Amino acid sequence: MSRVLVVEDEAAIAELVALNLRHAGFDVEIAGDAETAVLAVNRVLPDLALLDWMLPGASGLQLARRWRGDPRTRELPLIMLTARSDEADKIAGLDAGADDYLTKPFSTKELLARIRAVLRRRAPDALDTAVEVGPLRLDPATHRVTFRDAQGWRELKVQPTEFRLLHYLMTHPERVHSRAQLLDKVWGDHVFIEERTVDVHIKRLREAMSTHPRLSECLETVRGAGYRLTQLQATASTAAR
Repeated sequence: MSRVLVVEDEAAIAELVALNLRHAGFDVEIAGDAETAVLAVNRVLPDLALLDWMLPGASGLQLARRWRGDPRTRELPLIMLTARSDEADKIAGLDAGADDYLTKPFSTKELLARIRAVLRRRAPDALDTAVEVGPLRLDPATHRVTFRDAQGWRELKVQPTEFRLLHYLMTHPERVHSRAQLLDKVWGDHVFIEERTVDVHIKRLREAMSTHPRLSECLETVRGAGYRLTQLQATASTAAR
């Protein structure tokens, strides 16, 4: 389930958008001003954000520029959703980093189509594309996991299931994934196994990562929610050496 942050100060519009998105299968959070939006993204990185232009505290353009300038949120898909329909405004929104620009009034079908299109474009280009998070690098083409320390790149030995699990976490960093979501994305929704299976493989993955001091700390347990791979801890541990 993709998570969408709706940044809109008009409560009626925000609730209407959220209702339609939830009916379409999205997990939705609403932020009524720029400060609340920043706190929401800092807490859990969404899969996409819908940004109004005029907001209390800061404009949608300012938020877009801020998120595009931060390595953690640089790839966050953004759609401007605003009443400003002039060509100059659209150009300004896209130049600020928005992936798409939709003007009010809009149809729900068009909004959903735009969201799905942006999410498709922002998905990994290919399953064999190498990904990096902090000091970790995973290359599906060679089926190798390596990490960087003071001596350079070193290989990390992981089993096939842990490799798939790490691959998914690394392509969706900073987000909290429930056990059910991980079962669906890593094992497949047609496989009927217990959720505690995820805990077993997370434990094995941590054991493999523990061969490097503090590396396993980037794989976090979020009590009552699931697991998250964060580059913040990993980067900090790299910098500490």
